[in-house]
Amino acid sequence: MFFDPIYFLFIGPGMVLALIATVKVKSTFARYSEVRAASGMTGAEAARQMLTRNGVTNVKIERASGFLSDHYDPTSRTLRLSENVYDSPSLSAIGVACHEAGHALQHASAYGWLGLRSSLVPATQIGSMGSYIFFLAGMFMHNPKMILIGIVLFSVTVVFSLITLPVEWDASARAKKLMVSSGIVNVREQEDAGRVLNAAFLTYVASAITALLTLLYYLWRAGLLGGRRND
Repeated sequence: MFFDPIYFLFIGPGMVLALIATVKVKSTFARYSEVRAASGMTGAEAARQMLTRNGVTNVKIERASGFLSDHYDPTSRTLRLSENVYDSPSLSAIGVACHEAGHALQHASAYGWLGLRSSLVPATQIGSMGSYIFFLAGMFMHNPKMILIGIVLFSVTVVFSLITLPVEWDASARAKKLMVSSGIVNVREQEDAGRVLNAAFLTYVASAITALLTLLYYLWRAGLLGGRRND
C-alpha cells in the first residue's frame, strides 16, 4: 500500500515537466551569466535602482547562500539575493534580481494575489506535512475521515501552487518592463534577461501541475474519483 505504481502514472507528466524546467533554468541561467550588462550593474545594484526609481526605498537587500535561493520576504521587507546574483553584473543576475524587486513592488502596491499567497503560507506549511500523515494513516486504518482530512490539507497546497502562478508572472512582467525604463538594461538586453525569467516561470508551472495530479491521485485512491475504492 505504501508503494503504489499507479501513483507514478498520475504524477509522471508533472515529474517530466519539472525535470525539463530544472534543466532549462540551469542552462539558461548559465548561458546569460556569461553576458555582462552594458550598464555594469550588479544584481544588487539593479534591484536597488529599480526599487528607487519606482518610489520604494524601505526594502533591505541582503546576500543569501545557495544557488538561485533568491526571494523577497514581505514580513521584514527584505530582498535576499544569492551570491551568484548579488555580486554579478550579468544579464542572468539582473533578470533574477529585478524579478525579486518586482515582488517588493507588488507588496508596496498591495497586489492582491501576493497578499493572498502570503496569508496562505502558514496553512500551506501545515498542510504539506499533515496531508501525508493523515492520508497514509487513514489508508492504513481504513478510516475515511482521516483520508478526507489529508485530502483537504493537501488541497491547500494545491491552491497555494495555483495562486503562485499569477504572482510570479506579474513579478516577471514588472521586471521586464521596469528594467528598461529604470535604465538598467537596454531593449536588446531585456530580451535576453527575460529568457531567464521565462525559464524560471516554467518551474512554477511544473510545480502546480504536479500538485494537481497528486491531488487527483489522492481522490482516486480514496474512491472519490472514477469509482476507485479504498482498499
